[in-house]
Amino acid sequence: MPRHSKDFAKSLVLAVFFLAVGALPATTQSPNPSTPIRLALPLGLDLYMPVPEDNPLTAEKIALGRRLFFDPLLSRDYTLSCGSCHDPRRAFTDGLPVAVGIQGRHGTRNAPTLVNRAYGKAQFWDGRAASLEEQALQPIENPDEFDMTIEEVLVRLKAQGDYPSLFLSAFGGEVNAEDLGRALATYVRTIFSGEAPIDRYMSGEREALSEKQLQGLRLFRGKANCTACHLGPTFTDEQFHNTGVAWREGKLTDPGRFKVTRKQEDRGKFKTPTLREVFRTAPYMHDGSFATLTEVVEFYNEGGRANPTLDTELRTLHLEPEEKASLLAFLETLSGTLQEGYKPVP
Repeated sequence: MPRHSKDFAKSLVLAVFFLAVGALPATTQSPNPSTPIRLALPLGLDLYMPVPEDNPLTAEKIALGRRLFFDPLLSRDYTLSCGSCHDPRRAFTDGLPVAVGIQGRHGTRNAPTLVNRAYGKAQFWDGRAASLEEQALQPIENPDEFDMTIEEVLVRLKAQGDYPSLFLSAFGGEVNAEDLGRALATYVRTIFSGEAPIDRYMSGEREALSEKQLQGLRLFRGKANCTACHLGPTFTDEQFHNTGVAWREGKLTDPGRFKVTRKQEDRGKFKTPTLREVFRTAPYMHDGSFATLTEVVEFYNEGGRANPTLDTELRTLHLEPEEKASLLAFLETLSGTLQEGYKPVP
């Protein structure tokens, strides 16, 4: 079977599966869907979740965004959806080194997990989108992803089934680009990871972590210096760092943040990824160049890769083999329960 046929079949399976039963904890309907709602957040996350004033959460917008997220209608040849690269069964990643678009076109960067992006300050590896609303439309127009124009997508949505009535119910108007981005962003804003062993431990359940994992936690906070970048409930500082991954044979293979800011000091910098669900989101780094967490730990143990603007926090760690094993054991405690869609506050 040709690859595009397999992708089409996969997207249809995802779309039908999610529309019918969902693959994560079941969502419920709001008694008044047009009323702004609050979400029940999993243990471990900040109870304050930022939501734009001009795009409040409603059950109708979440449902519309969820449907759009898994609909291959957004891609030129109807073979891919957002869920193709951000598969819930892989913690909203795709398991590939770099994203693969329609007709097998390869991008240059890894598809990052979408968990807890509601707390994010900038989107994409280089931070070129300031909000989820801005981020949501870019894959549609990227020739290596969906290869569409927003105008063409709007024509399809206006002619497709009940989408016009769903947009009317969610936003009070006809299908348009701004509300397309708002709907997708609203759904992504409901994707969470929490209730992990580390969360239970921090809430007082001391037996939630083994002695080996506790040793890894101490290393994470201390000798390994992981908290220099991976901190807080989402285990990321949402900042940009040059670890040397993009430097190969004395030259830069990807400009990273520099392409956005044009500041020389931002060459080779990329956004710190969350470590939530890290055991489920291989391969790693912006280019997917590390297949295992063992490789990642060894990379940082050696102090990253030397280059002119290497982050000052990186240095040789001199971790012993048992310390590396303990650190890996701790990282496993960051995988927990995935939640998506509308889950109301009890």
